[in-house]
Amino acid sequence: MTTYLLAGGGTAGHVNPLLAVADGLRARDAGARVLVLGTAEGLESRLVPARGYELLIVDKVPFPRRPDAQAVRFPSRFRRAIAQVRDHIRAHEVDVVVGFGGYASAPAYVAARRERVPFVVHEANAKPGLANVLGARGAAATGVAFDGTPLRGGEVVGMPLRREVIELDRAATRAEAAEHFGLDADRPVLLVFGGSLGAQRLNDALADSWADILAAGWQLLHVTGERSDLADPEVPGYALRRYVDRMDLAFALADLIVSRSGAATVSEISALGIPALYVPYSVGNGEQRLNAASAVAAGAARLLDDATFDGDAVRGLVVPVLNDPARLTAMAEAAGRVGTRSGTENVIALVDRALGVA
Repeated sequence: MTTYLLAGGGTAGHVNPLLAVADGLRARDAGARVLVLGTAEGLESRLVPARGYELLIVDKVPFPRRPDAQAVRFPSRFRRAIAQVRDHIRAHEVDVVVGFGGYASAPAYVAARRERVPFVVHEANAKPGLANVLGARGAAATGVAFDGTPLRGGEVVGMPLRREVIELDRAATRAEAAEHFGLDADRPVLLVFGGSLGAQRLNDALADSWADILAAGWQLLHVTGERSDLADPEVPGYALRRYVDRMDLAFALADLIVSRSGAATVSEISALGIPALYVPYSVGNGEQRLNAASAVAAGAARLLDDATFDGDAVRGLVVPVLNDPARLTAMAEAAGRVGTRSGTENVIALVDRALGVA
């Protein structure tokens, strides 16, 4: 029996691909033992046990960003975290470690190396995090979601995706999706969303331009986010939702998407072959713009500037795309070429190679 230790967490961007690989390993071999390493504070503390996996805890030790008291304490705290992971590896006789970034991954890579256990790195973002940059230097294999990710030894394997996305038949599900959202399956649909919490910039722009979208002959499915107080105009052809727990149905209905460009979002949209107009979140280190770069280069998507995205931008940049069926068809075909639904299997193949069974 092989024992796998999957390390990562903190955010959904780390936890979701981790869980996709965990599910893939368990589906392939019911006798395999799949353990997860994470912190007590991260999202994994809730999602991992809920999915039925044992969560092993390691201290959360952020890398210091400036010379302060935290930097002084970092070496001893990091050594303690490494020791915790080494104890887990020994106690559970771990055969291989797979890291997805985040606080748990850095000590996991060091501990695996010291215990002479092979480890694999997967990086979800086009701009890699520090833990994975360090881990890739000694990894048995390194997989990246996007072409051009600057990570040593990185192989493009795609993103491990949710099962409901991988198995989605958009054409077969369209009628069900239209009924679910109260829209017409025979008319095109623009899907707009900004993540689980929404995006104020996108919401404000659509509040000023939804009528122009409907006037172009399109319907609008607008997911505002739970915190939004945007008023619903309650007009035919405009479905406003605060939150959608069946994004597979939203994707089944979408003929074009306007959204942020988080790594998972771009990967899912591309895997499903849906043309997209991305509005990268401008706060942070620019990873959202980089995440979309390969889709843009392939002709599957276009980037729109967050700072100038308003009602006029929708009318001047989005509506012309709605009125260009040939361009939409070309973008969809390009998305089908750049996206992949086999990210989970590709990462598992890296793990098998690390174990010498590929």
